[in-house]
Amino acid sequence: MAILKSNIHPQQADYQENYKIMEALVADMNEKLVQSRFQGADKHIEAARKQGKLLARERIALLLDPDSPFLELMPLAGLEVKDAVAVGGTTVGGIGIVSGHLTMVMANVGTNKGGTVDYITLQKSMRLAEIARQNRLPTITFVESGGANLPEQAKIFNHGGASFREITQRSQEGIPSIAIVTGNATAGGAYIPGMSDYAIFVRNNAKVFLAGPPLVKMATGEESDDEILGGAAMHSEVSGVSDYLAEDEYHAIRLARELMSYLPTDPAAFRPDPATVKPPRYPIEELPGIVTADYRVPFEVRELLARVIDDSDFHEFKPSFAPTLVTGFARIHGYPVGLIANNGVLFSDSANKASQFIQLCDRQRTPILFLQNITGFMVGKKYEAEGIIKHGAKMINAVSNAKVPLLTLMIGASYGAGNYAMAGRSYNPRFLFSYPNAKIGVMGAEQLVGVMDIVQRASAAKAGKSYDEQKAQVVGAMLKQELEKQSTAYYATAHLWDDGLLAPTQTRDYLAICLAVVYSQAIQSAESYGIFRM
Repeated sequence: MAILKSNIHPQQADYQENYKIMEALVADMNEKLVQSRFQGADKHIEAARKQGKLLARERIALLLDPDSPFLELMPLAGLEVKDAVAVGGTTVGGIGIVSGHLTMVMANVGTNKGGTVDYITLQKSMRLAEIARQNRLPTITFVESGGANLPEQAKIFNHGGASFREITQRSQEGIPSIAIVTGNATAGGAYIPGMSDYAIFVRNNAKVFLAGPPLVKMATGEESDDEILGGAAMHSEVSGVSDYLAEDEYHAIRLARELMSYLPTDPAAFRPDPATVKPPRYPIEELPGIVTADYRVPFEVRELLARVIDDSDFHEFKPSFAPTLVTGFARIHGYPVGLIANNGVLFSDSANKASQFIQLCDRQRTPILFLQNITGFMVGKKYEAEGIIKHGAKMINAVSNAKVPLLTLMIGASYGAGNYAMAGRSYNPRFLFSYPNAKIGVMGAEQLVGVMDIVQRASAAKAGKSYDEQKAQVVGAMLKQELEKQSTAYYATAHLWDDGLLAPTQTRDYLAICLAVVYSQAIQSAESYGIFRM
């Protein structure tokens, strides 16, 4: 055993200041999350109630096993994004437990914009599908959608087709999908039950057709109503698009839970004995006072680990080598995990240490958790001569080609190639979450503005032109303001650069669910890597 020792004293002034700032950030995050729970205007909700319908979040709650967790994903997608129809889009999605099985659950919010799919909603839905496929999670979708948001048809048309292909490819890989149709499912919405392995239609409310009665009349002159054209009874008794006719939504949910109860469990799945799991020796409630809101102020990442990993027991790898990168093994809720955590800037030695550790984890099939607080690789003449490029490339090579599941948590800065080397979004981690203090971008706003100023001054001098100092200051201030906005955790999560934000105190629970997901199937290992430049 190697129990981490803590040197944190909550009475210290810097702890108190950190705690105050982080709590304010978390409160702001929670206020924004309230917006994502909007399920439509009162009149639309009242109309749904009169039809015997539940709301999207109520459906999910009834579907899940009692007292089981639900990890909602990307709830702030579209926040302050132009043309986005709703915060979180018009789909609620996340991972929960249904009849004992970890399941990807999605629900169209039919009471908000008719559940129509805009670009943000489509991107969110495709990411949810990607997570389901990577982790072989069965999916259950509550379908109630008017199809594409027509003003954005040019942006979503091709991606929409890919989303249908994704359903059939999951089916081909033996990953089951269940569609529960609770309302209108028009055009693209109709293909979801059509492509799913199982389709459950709710009597009187489910209406599924490629074209509704007005469009049919315009195209063919044929008169019909929505029940005859695409009602639940017709599709269950005549067309065969529906496999089960449910009398109401409660019946539909029971049918879905029964279907899930017949699914086998992957024999390679690993589930630790809860009785053997020991909590951390230090309270996770102290994390807001440890994690600094200003990325320019460093903090000891082992203090974070001591409050997240089981029993605060950390088997550190190469503890005396390359101290700006902490690597080692631990357990979280009983699940083994390799940890790679920034404790400063990345040097050549740091990159080599990470490359070796990634290969070790990959060889022994241990998932890796990256804790990002990185301003980038070290720069300068000395470090270029020492080969920082080739050593950094080795780390990126290892991250790119490892086959074990990668998880990423942004706990501070995430800039430049440091983001890539620490398994940023473009390196396809199974899950990526951020604290509300996280910053992400090519480089810090101040540094980027400074670099551009140097370049523009040199360009003006070379051309023999005068440099307008006053104009440069105004433009620089405006650019810095915009860059600072684009580097916030909110901007990143709004544009689906992560899978959601979380408070530091939620870290252990979020990671436990993610590890349970990746351990629900056999862990794969890479047979080879790309060429390492020596």
